[in-house]
Amino acid sequence: MVKITMLNSMASTDFEESLVRHVLWNIKMLDLRDGIFGKGIADLTLEEARRALDLIKKHNLSVYCLSTGLFHGDIEIGEDKFGSANMVKLSHVIKIAEILHPKMIRLLACQTSKRQEIVDSVKYIKSKHSWLFGLYYQAIQQIHDAGFHATIENEIGNCIFSRPEEITGFFHELDLKEKACLTWDVQNLWQMGIFPTMDSYNMLKELIGYFHLKGGQNKEGSNILYWSSALEDASWPVEEITGQVVKDGISPVICLNPSHGKPKENYDYTNIVKRDLDFLRKSVPGVE
Repeated sequence: MVKITMLNSMASTDFEESLVRHVLWNIKMLDLRDGIFGKGIADLTLEEARRALDLIKKHNLSVYCLSTGLFHGDIEIGEDKFGSANMVKLSHVIKIAEILHPKMIRLLACQTSKRQEIVDSVKYIKSKHSWLFGLYYQAIQQIHDAGFHATIENEIGNCIFSRPEEITGFFHELDLKEKACLTWDVQNLWQMGIFPTMDSYNMLKELIGYFHLKGGQNKEGSNILYWSSALEDASWPVEEITGQVVKDGISPVICLNPSHGKPKENYDYTNIVKRDLDFLRKSVPGVE
């Protein structure tokens, strides 16, 4: 069986209230990102991390992932600025992880302000920013040496991951399959221009270790993400792709995210998080 989690603040921006709702909704594993005593996971002091752990234990929960924003910045600022800022923060995150004991620590695929000029980000990085592969390698190695698993999530905006080919190419250059996996955020890649299909899944399957999903709808006649929606009403094949992820056993935990897109007029957004959880458990065999 595959377990469901969600970004912790989706339940509540009050940390303990969020934990109470996780228990109420039968979610046993946490993905910690923000809303933790009003802070993001990487900004916690060690004392706050220990306080968080006490509350987590009180509610008989465990931590699956620390969803940091590390590596999200623009690589065009250069190796020194980009590298030093992220590596200092990573050292602190690892200390937090040693308190909270997650399985995974998330890094983000970085951004480039030259995204609109670039056809293939991997070729561009190899040509202009070859240091980036070494920096990710170093970060992943540090995470591994500390006893955790690194995961890199595809983002939106000027993200270097805009197509499956860029993702597979980047991971090929890293060559760290045993120490790092892809968090495939289905809607994020859609927002970058790739409508979710089984073809995309099959291209990324060997890299995926964590699966993020959220709803979203396109306008009629277009495959571009436009409206925010519940999973049940999403335009992409939620049940087919999620069902195959579960069947293939590549993501022992799947993580619900809030949908991007514009609010749709006269659409019911009431209790959408709980509705999404119920929909997944009802519609996708093997999800608990």
